[in-house]
Amino acid sequence: MLLKIAEILFIFGVLILGAAALTWVERRLLGLWQDRYGPNRAGPLGILQPVADMVKILTKEDWIPPFADRVLYVIAPAIIIIATFMVFAVIPLSPSLGVIELNIGLLFFLAMASLSVYSVVLAGWASNSKYALLGGVRAASQMISYEVFMALSLAGVIMMAGSFNLRTIVEAQQGLWFVVPQFFGFVAFFVAGLAESHRLPLDLPESEHELTAGFHTEYSGMKFGMFFLGEYVGVIVTSAMIVTLFMGGWHGPWLPPLVWFGLKMAFFVALFVLLRAAIPRPRYDQLMAFGWKLLLPLTLANAVITGGVLLAGS
Repeated sequence: MLLKIAEILFIFGVLILGAAALTWVERRLLGLWQDRYGPNRAGPLGILQPVADMVKILTKEDWIPPFADRVLYVIAPAIIIIATFMVFAVIPLSPSLGVIELNIGLLFFLAMASLSVYSVVLAGWASNSKYALLGGVRAASQMISYEVFMALSLAGVIMMAGSFNLRTIVEAQQGLWFVVPQFFGFVAFFVAGLAESHRLPLDLPESEHELTAGFHTEYSGMKFGMFFLGEYVGVIVTSAMIVTLFMGGWHGPWLPPLVWFGLKMAFFVALFVLLRAAIPRPRYDQLMAFGWKLLLPLTLANAVITGGVLLAGS
């Protein structure tokens, strides 16, 4: 029991530290790709910048607008933190490392991803601000829509592995990673994950040139920090799920399984950052049209073709 508690604390401690470090990694990579300086004042190569950011957030006044719904306003940031951390609990990091193994781990992931919608909707509603409400409505529409394509993109993976258990799905990729036979499902899942985490260039709920800061316009201090942390944890969780479902999980030659998992996850985290640096933000109607007119037919066709191939080969 004590060993399991220590394992849980280790995993979630690494996740929190990883999210904090990602704020520095992202700025350094953006500086490199955009030919400019990144953080370079706080410590060597600016490595203490996350610490400076944390001190700034913790020392800011914890202000609640008088026109806000106090209860919902306070609850909203906590929901996204709980939902993203709960998802990471079912991800197997190696053959022996993971918080919990569930036979319905994939369904649990989709359920927790759905719960994060409540965070942005309640934040927008409770703030009692036009900009925040518009951001919350946008986020709800975007996240609910792309959850459909995210779930459909996984139909082929479930059929090939024959299980909702994430560890079983990883073990089924020992000979061939699912990214090869399920390439279109992989592309759809990646785009849906980007939209679910509302990261640039799909950060329409927060687009500063239209909505100030979107659903968290009225937030400051630690509550804003929780949204900030939830976003970066979401990037790590999405990358970990891509590795688990399509890139063979911990499988790889020579290196230890946990190292392989970490390297693959780091690659997709860097890819998330590169997309921020390279691709402009689309209009909101273009984003929604892309999902319903392209991703929906693509994921349905992928599921039908996968089922047909498996049925013909049985």
